[in-house]
Amino acid sequence: MLVYIKLLLTAFFWGGTFVAGRMVAQNVEPYSASFLRFAVASVCLVFFTWKMEGNFPALKKNQIIHVILLGMTGIFSYNIFFFKGLKIIDAGRAALIIANNPVFITLLASYFFKERLNVFKLAGVAISVTGAIVVISRGNPLEILSGSLGWGELYIFCCVLSWVAFSLIGKSVMSDLSPVVAITYSSLAGTAFLFIPAWYEGIAFKMLAYSVSDWLRIVYLGFFGTVLGFVWYYEGIKKIGPSRASLFINFVPVSAVFLAFFILKEPVTLSLLTGTILVSSGVYLTNSNMSGASVRGSS
Repeated sequence: MLVYIKLLLTAFFWGGTFVAGRMVAQNVEPYSASFLRFAVASVCLVFFTWKMEGNFPALKKNQIIHVILLGMTGIFSYNIFFFKGLKIIDAGRAALIIANNPVFITLLASYFFKERLNVFKLAGVAISVTGAIVVISRGNPLEILSGSLGWGELYIFCCVLSWVAFSLIGKSVMSDLSPVVAITYSSLAGTAFLFIPAWYEGIAFKMLAYSVSDWLRIVYLGFFGTVLGFVWYYEGIKKIGPSRASLFINFVPVSAVFLAFFILKEPVTLSLLTGTILVSSGVYLTNSNMSGASVRGSS
């Protein structure tokens, strides 16, 4: 029972990162916010890794470049686009766009790794993408064709591309490292690269002027939204399996929209509500193990 509560809280924490990120992005520059989030996360991850693994395994020479790539995609670029996007668009809309991560990972994994797609997964892809289009276009898909979408949506979509790259790189080259070790090293690498642009943003001087609220949100993003969520999620995978654990991902966009409504007073429009239902349903089908006619990805 406890593992299910932890997974539900993980989805809640991850949904909350969009609200906290939206608030931080208004007062803290993107490189500085990204660096501080993962400086907090890296310290905590090192502690958790030592505790969970019993030691801190050294990297092999051929793993160093892979860790750097993971840090540059999943930590460096993802978070820069995350904070840039949330400075412009609502947290709920951003969460629903990013919720399509599993869909694009599934599609590209079928192409690069020849993973099989059944009709349920294909239906999930179609439904989820449709939901994203509804959200991005605010219920008017012709806006996409007319090119009237803003930079905020583009930045958040780049988050999706960054996370897909991170996931595929990790799948292909980090199989001999445990998830917590891989994410710890990639977090350390990404944080190191984020320090340079954060320094040029003036973080050494500006951080003294951040409010207590901003610091609390940064700590939330680093610890609850990154470390605790990650540890609990992989604890769930270990105890109940990846299929059942991954179903809780469906609650992330729902919790983000819910929290954005109550905390940020963001309106729940018909297009946002429709998109939430479509995206969550599509992600569920994409992650499901239902049987059906299969289609092998082709290169």
